Amino acid sequence: MGLLRNENTVGGGPPHDGLLQGFYRLFDITDFSILAVVLTVGILIQASSGFAAGLLAVPVLLLSGSFAIPEAQAAILVSTVPQNIYGVWSFRHEVRGRDLIFPAGLRLLGLPIGALILYQIESFPRDAIHQGVGACVVAIAIAMIILRPKPQATISQVYSIPTFFLSGFLQGLIGMGGPPMVFWVQAHDWSTQRSRGFLFSMYLISLLPAFLTLYLVFGTRIGPPILMSLFLVPWLLVVTWFGLKIGTRLGRERLRYFTLGLLVLLGLVAVLSPFFK
Repeated sequence: MGLLRNENTVGGGPPHDGLLQGFYRLFDITDFSILAVVLTVGILIQASSGFAAGLLAVPVLLLSGSFAIPEAQAAILVSTVPQNIYGVWSFRHEVRGRDLIFPAGLRLLGLPIGALILYQIESFPRDAIHQGVGACVVAIAIAMIILRPKPQATISQVYSIPTFFLSGFLQGLIGMGGPPMVFWVQAHDWSTQRSRGFLFSMYLISLLPAFLTLYLVFGTRIGPPILMSLFLVPWLLVVTWFGLKIGTRLGRERLRYFTLGLLVLLGLVAVLSPFFK
């Protein structure tokens, strides 16, 4: 596959051969098609159910053999930019600056630590990485099924500090920093609009630092998936619109359980994949 041609690079990932290679790899129909299909499904599900783009896309892109974790993260970040901007604008009247400053700082603190650990983990065998990501997806999905925090007006910093640090850490490590924030928001007695405005704002605040962290740690190898994803943005805007319509028609709660079941299945496939080669 195009992005994993050099087996001697860290973690089986692509060589640091410059952003210009991204333009050439856009013509690799296999890599581009895989990315287009995975991002389409991920963004569709996120727009309809409210979460899961990273949880779904990262393990599938890894299993495809064409993308390593940093490339998958970069592609997903680009694909969610329009959705996050639209979300913040839509709920701008419910976004409160005092809600964001402290959590955003903690999240940004954990981000580079996760990315640096990922840099070390990439030297592990590829199958072990796939299994680790799959296990994380299963654990997160099961936690989202079981845990139902009781909404309250405020939450102690004893819980808030590790929540947002963990969110940033997981974002840098495997590109799945959303679930801890979702649990934290569910534990508040906020309106749906305020909750969604908060989450969209947190995602948007961390986008530029996340791109910068990936570039500083992994270099120009993230260029090709970024360029591919940029070409897909107009289509993903259409997908987002359809996803919002589907979510309204079918109901988010029903879609939530369908998505969580799909994630458990997908995570198990990643965990067991080495045994079926």
